[in-house]
Amino acid sequence: MVRNIIRIIASSIAASLLLIQSAFALTQVTATIDKNPVMDKESFVLQVIADDDVDTNALDTSPLLKDFIVGRTSVSTQTSMVNFDTTRTTKWTTVLIARAPGKYTIPALTVESVSTAPISVEVLEASSQGAAKTQDIFITTDISAKEVYVQQQLTLTVKLHFAAELKRGSLSEPTLDGASINQVGKDIENDSIINGRRYRVIERNYAINPQNSGEFVIKTPIFSGEIISPSSRRSQFLSFTDTKPVSVLGEDIHLSVKPIPDNYQGVWLPSEILTLHQEWQPDGESFMVGEPITRTLTLTAAGLSEEQLPQLEMTSPSGIKIYPDQAELHTGISNGRLVSQKKQNFALVASRVGTYELPEIRLPWWNTVTNRIQYAVIPAKTVTITPNDEMVEESKITGVRSDNTNVETTNSDLSMLQNDKTSADVQTVVVTKSSWLQWLFLVLWLLTSLAWLLSVLSKKSTSTKQVTPVKNNHYKTLLKACDSNNGEQVLKSLVTWADEHFPDKNVSTLDDVKRIINDTSFNEELTNLQACFFAKQTQQWQGQKLKTFIIEINKRPKRKQKEIVTLNP
Repeated sequence: MVRNIIRIIASSIAASLLLIQSAFALTQVTATIDKNPVMDKESFVLQVIADDDVDTNALDTSPLLKDFIVGRTSVSTQTSMVNFDTTRTTKWTTVLIARAPGKYTIPALTVESVSTAPISVEVLEASSQGAAKTQDIFITTDISAKEVYVQQQLTLTVKLHFAAELKRGSLSEPTLDGASINQVGKDIENDSIINGRRYRVIERNYAINPQNSGEFVIKTPIFSGEIISPSSRRSQFLSFTDTKPVSVLGEDIHLSVKPIPDNYQGVWLPSEILTLHQEWQPDGESFMVGEPITRTLTLTAAGLSEEQLPQLEMTSPSGIKIYPDQAELHTGISNGRLVSQKKQNFALVASRVGTYELPEIRLPWWNTVTNRIQYAVIPAKTVTITPNDEMVEESKITGVRSDNTNVETTNSDLSMLQNDKTSADVQTVVVTKSSWLQWLFLVLWLLTSLAWLLSVLSKKSTSTKQVTPVKNNHYKTLLKACDSNNGEQVLKSLVTWADEHFPDKNVSTLDDVKRIINDTSFNEELTNLQACFFAKQTQQWQGQKLKTFIIEINKRPKRKQKEIVTLNP
């Protein structure tokens, strides 16, 4: 009897489970889109709803890739019970953007052997009458030029227009193979009215420097985010809002990059305007022997980065020595253009009187407006060096001898320093008989000289005990940065390492590094590093190849250490 009761209960439970399973079995999958027609480059939302709790990975969106760009897909499940009637649903929300204007069919999508019905959608061109600029969000782009020379800067302006309220969003960076791309300035926000509708506009400017010649396509940014939309849920006391995912594309831009002209000689400087000017301190054309003169050269170029500006150099005739100072680099924004400036001071000191001519300074550059070679020129300058009376008087004073008898000295030696004085100008300096103070000063001088000699001998013996010199860590820092694939640190350490390894070359920029090493493979790898870092590409830069080049170059013997020139007062 008991066994029969147990069997009846087990059968009832099994039947109930079968009924429950059949009640929640997947029977229907539907697909809908939030708008139709849609405009080119505008996103729309595809929703697929299954009437059961199924695997979130059950929906395959790969059939959509032929005609659409498939954005982010979100999945949600819901279970509700009304009067003991339980329902379960699984919903997929996918953002789609048509690849081109036209009429398309969203194919049937299958979830666990149950398929949706196909959906027809029309994509209108932005210039058509049907596309009357009624979209909530869109992107416009403007570029300064579509045909440029290699390394010539161009400006890309991206504007994001949105009429809906944004909850969140992000704007990606434009991309261009083999180019450095940097944002110029900060985002600019303003309002604009288009076809009677008010839009909030976010403007962003980019400076692009293509490093290779050829035909390219600039991939403009993609905006992805969520906007707030009214909810269908209503209550007497509360109002609800929903969010809707959106994505929008800008128009791709075709760019033609021309190579460096064959007839161009010198450092390649493509610019709309380039100037070179000088300043003198003190100003004038006549200076005295031994008087320090400061000549400041300033190079200003539009559309060039600091790294592209060349080394400023000047020469002088025999009789005038030049002491160059460290160059100052500045970068700013003017009318949306990158403007770079290099300023360098040169100290000039004349050692003999006479008339000298400082040679002309001529710098070639390529005018991208007129498409021809131009030269930034500072004309030759003639300066006259006159005698320095203060130096003569000082030389007379330091030329006096002191002893126990009267001594006569003339300025014949001084006439050799300033050859415009004649040997006939003779002066006599009489020194009176020495007193006990002179002997005191002589004893003190001897004691000072002895103390100085002992100090020198002590320092010399101490320096001989230092067997191991202190080494610079620039090379180790550079190798460590390559091992960790730290492109930013490599760019910072390359110049300091090269300046240490080539002390007679005065290395101050990455262009100097390329020019001095003069290795095609090394330069290509360095260009690749610059492109990866400045273009902010998603692909991680690998530093092992550049590390191999650096190790090989570092094995080469260092050249003679450059001398540090000091200017005596």
